[in-house]
This record gives sequence, structure tokens and C-alpha cells, in this order.
Amino acid sequence: MNLFAASLDRLARLGRFLWSAWAGLAGLALIGALWQAGHEAYGDFILTAPLDTLAAAARLLHEGRAQDLLALTTARALAGFGLCALIGTAAGVAAGYSPATLRLSRPVLTLLLGVPPIAWIVLAMIWFGPSDMTVAVTILISATPVVFVGAVEGVVTRDRGLDDMAQVFGAGPVRRFLFVSARQISAQLFPALILALGSAFKVAIMAELLANAGGVGGALARARAMLDIAEALAWVSLAVAALIAVEYVLIRPVRAELERWREAAAPWGVKR
Repeated sequence: MNLFAASLDRLARLGRFLWSAWAGLAGLALIGALWQAGHEAYGDFILTAPLDTLAAAARLLHEGRAQDLLALTTARALAGFGLCALIGTAAGVAAGYSPATLRLSRPVLTLLLGVPPIAWIVLAMIWFGPSDMTVAVTILISATPVVFVGAVEGVVTRDRGLDDMAQVFGAGPVRRFLFVSARQISAQLFPALILALGSAFKVAIMAELLANAGGVGGALARARAMLDIAEALAWVSLAVAALIAVEYVLIRPVRAELERWREAAAPWGVKR
């Protein structure tokens, strides 16, 4: 019976999650309207019409050129994102529980955030050449500080009273962290992870373009050389679509599972 109730609860949350996509579609429609207005104001050479861009994207998919390049860029972005998520989360949680470590890390964060990603791309190209390592290292250095800060904020802003209450009821340190602290940390961590994922895709495409390492960045470089605005915007649209798909398939479901307590804690009739 408990398993059946849990399954119904997950299905209900999945239904609400899918229904909430209407708000996102409305936002995309607004962007499309502004895009169309810009096209009418400046013409095809500056900004191709949204429908023409979609037609160019459909042509790239039909020709089979897009799938492999999107897969390559997505794999590179996810490799770098996985490294920065793992290292940033572990280091941020450790620093959050250690004030001395947190104070020591602040100048390092300022240094990493102060150097633009393009500088790391140039250095990585010198170190590793036009390879997957160049993309992964650039993403790691650029996005890890964001995840680190999110993990630290989650630790330092958690409700310590809940941890003390769990200890009174006999929960050990590992159980308290997994079932009490980790769920509170996730409230600050997941927005940072989503931001890091977007940065991973942006940095991956930028590194591919500058290093001539193939992928979507290489395709954008060719479109720029041919002054093909429609194809360039089509590649950008396809990359954004891949980012949205990864976010809503990989991160959002995990976040919804870990933040069930938010819905349980909300008063009847209150929707966030």
C-alpha cells in the first residue's frame, strides 16, 4: 500500500511538472515575438526570422549534420559539468563545515572568477591542443566556483535546529547529513548547478569555436565564415534545445525528488 501511494505521489508530481511547462512555453513565445520584431526592424542580414531559423535547423537535422555535432558538444559539456559538480559540491560542503577553509578559499574564488573563460581557453589550447581536454578543463575552472558557492551557502544557511532534533531522536551523523542537511543544502546547490550547466554549454561551444575542435562551435565558425546568419542562428537554437533537454531530464527530476519536503511543508492551498 505504501509503495502504491508513493507511486501515485510521484505520478502526481510528474503531472504538475509537465503542466508547469506551459509557463516556459509562454516565455519562449515572448522571445519569439521579440525576435520577429527585431527581424522586421533590421532585416535578414542582421537577424533571420524565427521561422526561417527553424527551417534551417530542421534542414540540418534532416541532412544528418546536426546529430553528431550536438552529441559531441553535449558530451564535452556534460563531462566538464560532471567534474565541476563533483569537485565544487565536495569542496563547498567541506568548506561550509570548516570556517577556516572557507576563509582560505575566498581569494582563490576571486582569482578564478576574475579571469575570463576565454583566457582559460587560450591557456588550455596551449596545454592540451584542440582536444576534449581543452573543453573539459575550461569548463571545470570556469564553472566550479559557482557550484562551490552554492554548496557553501547551502551549508551555512541550513537550519541547525533540525539537525539537533534528528540527533536527539538517535540519528547518526551520516543519516543526519543524508536526510536532513543534504536536502536543505540542495535548495542552494541546485540553482548553482543549473547555472553551471548553462555555463558548461556556453564555454564548450566557445572553446570549440576558438580551438577549431569540431562540434557546434566548429559549425558556428563555418557559418560565420560563410556569413550564413540563418545557419548560425539554427546552430545556436539547436544548442539551446540540447541544454534545455539535459536540464529538464537530468537535473530537474533529481531536484524535485530531493525537495519533496517543500511541498509537504507548504500550507494547504499554497502553491509556490
